[in-house]
Amino acid sequence: MTFKDHFSSKSGDYAAYRPTYPSALIDYLAGLCRSTDVALDVGCGTGQLSVLLANRFRSVIATDASAKQIESAVPHEGVSYRVAPAEKTGLEDRSVDLVTVAQAAHWFDLPAFYEEMRRIGKPGSVLALITYGVIQADPDIDPVIQHFYRDVIGPYWPPERRHVEEGYRGFDFPFAELTPPSMAITVQWGVEDLIGYADTWSAVRAAEKSLGQQPIAEFAHELRKAWGPTDHRRTIRFPLSFRIGRV
Repeated sequence: MTFKDHFSSKSGDYAAYRPTYPSALIDYLAGLCRSTDVALDVGCGTGQLSVLLANRFRSVIATDASAKQIESAVPHEGVSYRVAPAEKTGLEDRSVDLVTVAQAAHWFDLPAFYEEMRRIGKPGSVLALITYGVIQADPDIDPVIQHFYRDVIGPYWPPERRHVEEGYRGFDFPFAELTPPSMAITVQWGVEDLIGYADTWSAVRAAEKSLGQQPIAEFAHELRKAWGPTDHRRTIRFPLSFRIGRV
């Protein structure tokens, strides 16, 4: 399977604008594990989840197929970053307690990835596929966001995006599945934070190839108009979806 790199061109912005996962998620995942020696964060991007795992695991290995993403990753003494595809991690057999995949599993060759997880996971280890779909915002700005997401750049989303919107429910998941509590990422953002986040979307990159900078520029203009005072911060929610199981 060919690696589809939708993010390297904006790896710096990805590091700056992608939201951080809640500490409750890390505590929940660590609590499922029989030991907390080694966690592997696959498709780690710039390390948003990797560095949080280091608070609960003795060693964190973070891999991504994109060298640009790894170059932009957040340094942390407890995290070892490596360039590697999800399906060939290079880790030893039965060496990992937890494997996380945050906002990336829809790009993988899942049968090959699952086979790799069976190889590297310790008996009873945990695999967690984590994703968040369309954001939720205040009623006066949400229509601007939804119009941009669905109507303006909707035709430019790669087909894999539907898996995110479905919360990965359509995935084959051949493991003993666990039911996690409801969780969400909640942030207090200014208007430029939200514009910067939207500009990391893969559909924006695809739209630019056909339409230039116009889509994101018009979205920024409309959002600033609806936002109110430029120093105003708003609550933005990213409901989380999971497929979590024992390997």
